[in-house]
Amino acid sequence: MDLDIKAVMERLPHRYPMLLIDHVTEIVPQRKITAIKSVSANDPFIAGGLYMPAPLIVEAMAQAAALFSFADEGNGRRPDQGQAVYYFLGIDAATFLRPVVPGDRLRIEVEALRLSRAICKYRGQAFVEDELVAEATILCAIRNSPA
Repeated sequence: MDLDIKAVMERLPHRYPMLLIDHVTEIVPQRKITAIKSVSANDPFIAGGLYMPAPLIVEAMAQAAALFSFADEGNGRRPDQGQAVYYFLGIDAATFLRPVVPGDRLRIEVEALRLSRAICKYRGQAFVEDELVAEATILCAIRNSPA
């Protein structure tokens, strides 16, 4: 499954400047997602044109995980996207290996470690070219939306 920015925006509530996924190149249901963020000097979070803050790299991983979680909706295991709220619960073992700077094309790969109806655990990795620049384990929850 390939998603352009329009399809990403249909699936995530985030908008500029907090939408951190530009394109999804691959979704393998129940397994993994690969997404792209093109980092620009025009991004408002680029502090003086220096680098993308590390917490936003993790946020990009969480947004990719959210897209992944609803890619297989209707399977009876999780609430459908329109009837659910996705919560970022925690982060473990975050490692940041080098700065991500304007002009970099950040490739975000998120792999499912544990999926259930309510709690999901993922391993996220971010690459520039083929160089690993960040990784983390993230925990997320999916709940029915309040009426």
